[in-house]
Amino acid sequence: MKITLVNPPYPPSVHSHPPFIPLGLAYLGAVAEKAGHQVTVIDCQALKLDYETFRSRIAKTSSDLIGVTATTLLYKSAMQLVAIAKEVQPQAQTVLGGSHGTFWDENALSENPALDIIVRREGEQTFIELLDKLGSQSSLSNVLGITYRNCGNIIRNEDRPFLQDLDSIPFPAHHLLPLESLKHNGKIIFPLVSSRGCVYWCDFCSTVRMFGRGYRMRSPKNVVDEMQLVHDKYGVDQVTFYDDAFSVDRNRVVKICEELRERKLALKWDCGTRVDMVDKELMKTMRGAGCFAVWLGVESGSEAILGAMNKRIKLDQTRLAYKTAHDVGLMTIANVVLGFPGETEQTARETIRFVKELNPEDVGFYIATPYPGTPMYELVKKNGWLRVTDFDKYDTAGPTFETPWLSMVKLAELRSKAYQDFYLRPGYVMHMMRKGGVYGIAAVKTSGAYLLRSLHLRT
Repeated sequence: MKITLVNPPYPPSVHSHPPFIPLGLAYLGAVAEKAGHQVTVIDCQALKLDYETFRSRIAKTSSDLIGVTATTLLYKSAMQLVAIAKEVQPQAQTVLGGSHGTFWDENALSENPALDIIVRREGEQTFIELLDKLGSQSSLSNVLGITYRNCGNIIRNEDRPFLQDLDSIPFPAHHLLPLESLKHNGKIIFPLVSSRGCVYWCDFCSTVRMFGRGYRMRSPKNVVDEMQLVHDKYGVDQVTFYDDAFSVDRNRVVKICEELRERKLALKWDCGTRVDMVDKELMKTMRGAGCFAVWLGVESGSEAILGAMNKRIKLDQTRLAYKTAHDVGLMTIANVVLGFPGETEQTARETIRFVKELNPEDVGFYIATPYPGTPMYELVKKNGWLRVTDFDKYDTAGPTFETPWLSMVKLAELRSKAYQDFYLRPGYVMHMMRKGGVYGIAAVKTSGAYLLRSLHLRT
């Protein structure tokens, strides 16, 4: 079959940023090619395509199936592309995949008559079976993991069990992507996923419902084989791990590091993990194998809010993790969630002070956003707190719900103040200037931008 896979554009309201490699589409392209199908990828973000330029692009293809991926933020864009695709190529089956469709499947099919099928959760096995059934014009009734339209009815088949042997999945088909358009500052940073699932379930996260409450891992050799491939084939000198918690299995991380050292593979890499899943010996081992930075989930500086999030960490664990990372020479990036239900102005200020105490090299202050598929979404809906239902606004930069403890206006102010307080510290600016390099320069530029903004607001 002829397949076109599409990465939709961001909503116009979202500030532009460098495009990322759409890893999910690259995996689907790889398994489809392996099964003998002809695959084309249209990456609207990388190619800067809007709806009309996408219409021109899709009209030049001949497709049996057009598949579009979507997070919650990309959902409305994806639905627009599905409508355009069906109009231009009415013979093609239209398919939606990704996290939002997984948890919004029946709604999506009801909202958009141009959409034929939704692939839920991880899609590789489901996608291949779906292609086989469509190619042979067979019934879809036994394809696990899909929701589809049949004789005017919406049918939701049972979930597909999670794939246990992740090494069986071919490496992402990067050759299908517009790599030249994915460069930022002259280089591409390739993403890797070495595991799926999580052993915890924080209430703001959909990972468990998407990939399961269990930790499925690729083997160390398989992981490093992919790192070797992108290094040798594309000249890559840096990769980043997209795992939700890279170091759940400490021994596996050590073996990945050993494999990298044995091959003398000159690659820099970074990863994200939990503060209770690292220690000094492990981080020294990672540092010696090319790791230069770790993203450590801080989430909040309030024990009460951490408990409400079901995060299951203590502030002292976070302090120790950051101190240890700095001691071994790793850069740290703090992920912080402001405005989780129960947050007050006081707890938010505690968090802002706590982040400054940790003194990471960079920080992301994200507004708690009730994505479908998360326990937080169910809580917000149940209590009638939701104020914004336009998914184009679900960008973690602005509030979408209001609680009795904190208004949306005050939360937005607190986030703005959090960034200014962090980046405008003289000690921070001097520290990053001494560090130098690409990241030091970027941090100093960010501090300068916040200084100018602060001066503008005072005039």
